[in-house]
Amino acid sequence: MNDAPLPELSCGFVRLAGALPVWRAVVTPRQWRDAASLVRSRDGRLVALWGTDRRAHDGRFGVAAAYATAEGFVWLDLPIDAAAEGSSLQYPDLAADFPPAERMQRAVADLLGLHADAASARRPWLRHAAWPETYFPLRREADGGERFAAEDERYDFVAVEGDGVHEIAVGPVHAGIIEPGHFRFSVVGEKVLRLEERLGYAHKGIDKRFEGMAVAAGARLAARVSGDSTVAYGWAYCMAAEALCATEVPARAQWLRALALERERIASHLGDLGALGNDAAFAFGLAQFSRLRETWLRRNREVFGHRLGMDWIVPGGVAGDIPASTLAQLRDDCAALDGEVHRLQSIYDEHAGLQDRFVGTGRMDRDLAARLHCTGMAARASGLGSDLRAALPVAPYDRLGVHVARAAGGDVAARVALRFAELYESLRLLGDIARDVPDGAIRTHAGAAAPDAFGAGAVEGWRGEVWVAIESDGQGRIRRAHCHDPSWQNWPALEHAIMGNIVADFPLINKSFNLSYAGHDC
Repeated sequence: MNDAPLPELSCGFVRLAGALPVWRAVVTPRQWRDAASLVRSRDGRLVALWGTDRRAHDGRFGVAAAYATAEGFVWLDLPIDAAAEGSSLQYPDLAADFPPAERMQRAVADLLGLHADAASARRPWLRHAAWPETYFPLRREADGGERFAAEDERYDFVAVEGDGVHEIAVGPVHAGIIEPGHFRFSVVGEKVLRLEERLGYAHKGIDKRFEGMAVAAGARLAARVSGDSTVAYGWAYCMAAEALCATEVPARAQWLRALALERERIASHLGDLGALGNDAAFAFGLAQFSRLRETWLRRNREVFGHRLGMDWIVPGGVAGDIPASTLAQLRDDCAALDGEVHRLQSIYDEHAGLQDRFVGTGRMDRDLAARLHCTGMAARASGLGSDLRAALPVAPYDRLGVHVARAAGGDVAARVALRFAELYESLRLLGDIARDVPDGAIRTHAGAAAPDAFGAGAVEGWRGEVWVAIESDGQGRIRRAHCHDPSWQNWPALEHAIMGNIVADFPLINKSFNLSYAGHDC
């Protein structure tokens, strides 16, 4: 199409159905490589990278990349001849242009045996010796029921040498009830020289579970990728599913979806603001923000039937309506919470002990955030980054006018300030939604998905953009569905943010990013 981004590629872009502007094209290895350079030169972003086994369909594997540009999303698909086994199952490396691609490429190698050529990073990422090197969970012959004997594995962490340098290993099992992740610190005294992460412990095989499911049924699974972002994942999945099923979502349902998304954002920010106070030894902050979050989640239970809004968003709309009296109550709740949070922010801002711990800690300046291609809240706290609600707004955000919050410092203090700013903006949006939500139906029946078709959805969750891509098979069922968490882009940034800080500040810096293990490892 003439209006497609990257017209220089001349690769036959087709705009996918749905409200989100997404163009898809099948490309050659040269076009795959050129596209990365073009997107980077125009300040675009790599959103996701994943692989597919299409041998039953056309005898080939495929690797896909999704990019965000000013005009919309670009989904590129590169076929790989399945007859070329071994070292020939390769595709051009993207990590030179987009550093976050490195770990995504390592995951594709673990799951499908497709390798980025000339890539310097060849270590496994998700496998953890849980299956043999010759077994690939996302290939069609793997049914997920195979069992393998446990193997010993030595993961080659990067060694830092020098006088007085020693290592501190933390995790993967932690003292709290957080997800598992391993952190290897190289330190001199208390000063951190380097941090290397090892994730993948929460890999659940969700992509494999999607295979063969009815497109409409997959919404429940997508909503369980990451519990604190269940609304964002549910909406992004349903957006992709509705594109495949040619389903028109009623206007009222679109507004009620946004209401749930903003409530999810506020719940997460309330929890994080309390936890950040606690990590700086300010237990009062944890107590007060926990109280506010608990009240907020109890209201969610009354409105959505679930504290986290699980399964509220369904293909074609939402699962239930909200009466006018409840919408009025929600507006009153927003006004009350706004006052309480402003009072707590004044305490945080004036507390010398907190500010001593926050200011200058875990700094990631604008240039570093740009080089690492950070996204979402972490990028905006360093003065850059977009917000899909404003950059590529779908209904009702095209009517609401989102004010994008940014901070310049790039430290813990900036990430705290950004949470306060985003919380206030979400309270404003909720008030407007509850006042202006149109009357009408809340759901349209989602019909059968088109066979051998493609659909995509993207939603600005509280961490950043959540991306979901779905490909249907010849019977209209799911051949491949991929859910991508923004934490993929931001976990490498945490490794840089801790450098030069002391070990004792890591919990505080880590919480200021609050990245997802479950969503990242799905």
